[in-house]
Amino acid sequence: MTGSVWRAPGMPALLTMVAAGFSGYAVLLPVAPQWAVTGGADAAGAGLVTGVFMLSTVLFQTFVPGALRRLGWGPVLVAGLVLLGAPSLAHLASNELGPVLAIAAVRGAGFAVLTVAGSGAVADLVEPARRGRAIGAFGLAIAGPQLVLLPLAPWVAETFGYQWVFVAGALPLVGIVPAVRLARRLHVRHAEQAAETEAAGHVHAAPGRWAALRALAAPVGVLLGVTLAGGALITFTPQLTGDAVTVTIGLALLTAMAALTRWLVGGLADRFGTHRLLWPFVVVTTVGLGLVAWAAIGAGAGTAGTGDAAASGADASTVPLLVGLAFVGVSYGALQNLTMGEAFAVVPPSQSVFASAVWNIGFDAGSGIGAIIVGLIATGSSFSVAFLVAAAISLATLPLALRRRPEVPAA
Repeated sequence: MTGSVWRAPGMPALLTMVAAGFSGYAVLLPVAPQWAVTGGADAAGAGLVTGVFMLSTVLFQTFVPGALRRLGWGPVLVAGLVLLGAPSLAHLASNELGPVLAIAAVRGAGFAVLTVAGSGAVADLVEPARRGRAIGAFGLAIAGPQLVLLPLAPWVAETFGYQWVFVAGALPLVGIVPAVRLARRLHVRHAEQAAETEAAGHVHAAPGRWAALRALAAPVGVLLGVTLAGGALITFTPQLTGDAVTVTIGLALLTAMAALTRWLVGGLADRFGTHRLLWPFVVVTTVGLGLVAWAAIGAGAGTAGTGDAAASGADASTVPLLVGLAFVGVSYGALQNLTMGEAFAVVPPSQSVFASAVWNIGFDAGSGIGAIIVGLIATGSSFSVAFLVAAAISLATLPLALRRRPEVPAA
């Protein structure tokens, strides 16, 4: 393949499908829990909506590679987009917690397909020499809708009515046509890869699942460290300061820097290799979390839910908080790209979808675990201690970033 990764065969269809799918995900992420609240759910019930969605996603991600092998890309992709998009319209029937949770579970299954199959397709469509830039383009297709629609959706719901958001939540259905085109291209690509392998005379068998998991332990371990940080900051930044403007700017810095670096680091990865670039961003994560912990001390942020930060409103905490969020944003985006590229690099092409599933499970699990760990520590101690622990966990992944890459069978 030559030319821009944006125009590589199959990539326009993939990026269109992913953008449509993540548009539906982004608009409902903040609004579905609030819809349950209008039906009488408390804060715990609202949190359960997101929790059920993510749990369903992680559970079904384990089944996606097998479904793709048995049923083929076309049926699985179409089913995933339907499961993610169509149930959004069912919110119009009820705002009670039970139905909203059921919808979240169904949508989580569809989101599992989109995440695993989407990232797995990148490895199949673009050769390793340009894969970093392809992952960067893939990341932009994910981040773009979230940057615009995630903060806009609650305002639309409150201003114009929830029904408009629920209609927008069905946008994954728009991705069905490009999904069918993508499946056709992948069928051709897999045939080409099989012919190339046969012509090259490769006789090595692909490693078993346990061997592949051992190879994936390093990149996914690094990913867990940074997504733990990101999940915790997205959840608890509003409790670190009483200034709503600071919270808005800080979270915008985190998400914008993540989107930018996930895209830009792709060219560096193609030039220098993903493995060489892992460790500097682990250090950046650790430094950023240290600055957030320092900001929590400066703001007087005590245990979760005490309101100490809001009461103090110390200006001294603002600069280290914003810089810390920006630092973590840089590493959050860069390591998403690099660890995905490294995951594809340590397994043979025949196991790229399996690597995608493991990577996505690591991403989602890390985000959830980060919120839980930091929340528990902050409740028993303080946010400064909690984020110092998160920084220590991030630093503990440095040996994984420096570990020698294993030899990869060609099959």
